[in-house]
Amino acid sequence: MFDSLSDKLQDIIKRTAGQKELTQDNMQDALREIRRALLEADVNLRVVKAFISNIKDKAEGENVLAGVNPSQQLVKIVHDELIELLGKEVKPLDYSGHPNLIMMLGLQGSGKTTSSAKLAVKLKKEGRNPLLVACDVYRPAAITQLKSLGEQIGVNVYSEDESKDVQGIISNAINYAKDNGFNTLILDTAGRLQIDTDMMAELLLIDRVFNPAEKLLVIDSMTGQEAVNVAENFDAQLGVTGLVLTKLDGDSRGGAALSVVYCTQKPIKLTGTGEKLNALEDFYPERMATRILGMGDIVSLVERAQEVFDEKSAREMEEKMSKAEFSFNDFLKMQKQMKMFGSMDNILGMIPGLGLSKDDRQKISHEGEKQFKRIEVFIQSMTPEEREHPELMNSSRKKRIAAGSGIPLHDVNLFISQFDQMRSMMKGFSDVKKNMGKLAGKFGAEMGGKLSMHQMMKNMRRFK
Repeated sequence: MFDSLSDKLQDIIKRTAGQKELTQDNMQDALREIRRALLEADVNLRVVKAFISNIKDKAEGENVLAGVNPSQQLVKIVHDELIELLGKEVKPLDYSGHPNLIMMLGLQGSGKTTSSAKLAVKLKKEGRNPLLVACDVYRPAAITQLKSLGEQIGVNVYSEDESKDVQGIISNAINYAKDNGFNTLILDTAGRLQIDTDMMAELLLIDRVFNPAEKLLVIDSMTGQEAVNVAENFDAQLGVTGLVLTKLDGDSRGGAALSVVYCTQKPIKLTGTGEKLNALEDFYPERMATRILGMGDIVSLVERAQEVFDEKSAREMEEKMSKAEFSFNDFLKMQKQMKMFGSMDNILGMIPGLGLSKDDRQKISHEGEKQFKRIEVFIQSMTPEEREHPELMNSSRKKRIAAGSGIPLHDVNLFISQFDQMRSMMKGFSDVKKNMGKLAGKFGAEMGGKLSMHQMMKNMRRFK
């Protein structure tokens, strides 16, 4: 998301870098370009006007005009305003209530049922015990879809297939949750093709009777300007507590995200960033603003790495590397984990300082993923013994593998040569790490009191 806007803003800031200072004239040019970039990103006109006005007010201050680096000053101003626009700070979910109730709202097609399942995955990962409740009694496939998703993620689904009494279903679900130890109920309410009186009446009744801790409105970010109208209507009648934006990975403009927070004054709490059922993330305004300006998002990158890479597997892999036992099977395991990490394009966008445009990231990503697929085919053409023992490779085996995989012999030789170099480097790094550890341990023991103060002073003088 935001790729189009991000590229344009970065380009505007680069052009400002050639100026000696921010003046009325060059600021007017920059503001005009920023306004155009926001409108092209499908940002609501009210939001654009407020955003530009705030930037202009801050940029006309004396401190800014006297600055020696205009592009950095402009980055700071735009960055701060983007954070304000996106909601200032992260707003965590409210888990109050026994059991805690989270009501999912939205029109049909917004991704409400799938987001309910994704939220259940997220809560389960955080140590909660969620229960999905099928409250959409009008769309025949809704209950079936929720049950199917529940099976995939290993989360219970409470439903009463023959009942049309939504209040009764929720009341019974609460009793069921209390009896069976579920602490969060996710209510997948009915959606409509458009907002109507009957829909709102039912939702208002649920709200007043059960008083859910969260009323999350699920919005399809691909709808652009219409997202603002939907959000404002739901909020006016129900008073939503937060927003869930879906399909952000498919929206290169990002206008909906920048508009709904300003227009409703309600925070984005969660974002859907992919089709997988674990692709629901907390929304951090500051991190998103940083990414929009091409400054990376190293915190999210580290958090994702902690989720994907298993600590036990990492230790086992490190042990293999230290003994130069790293095999082709291990390489495939690493490659599989990298796929779980997300697309290479997305990873590159999180790394600070690269300054790559969306087109450049996509080209690198496409080429890298193409190479990974070739390597996978190449390794799968080996025998199980060859995959586990790279040292078995000889000319006849290489020729057989090249013929079986359809990869030229030259490329096969090149990959195996690079793989051998990588194994040697890994062992070298491991040896250095062990030696440093021994030295640190020895020095620590000496400093810990095994030597007399006189001996320690002599040793310290020796280092001078």
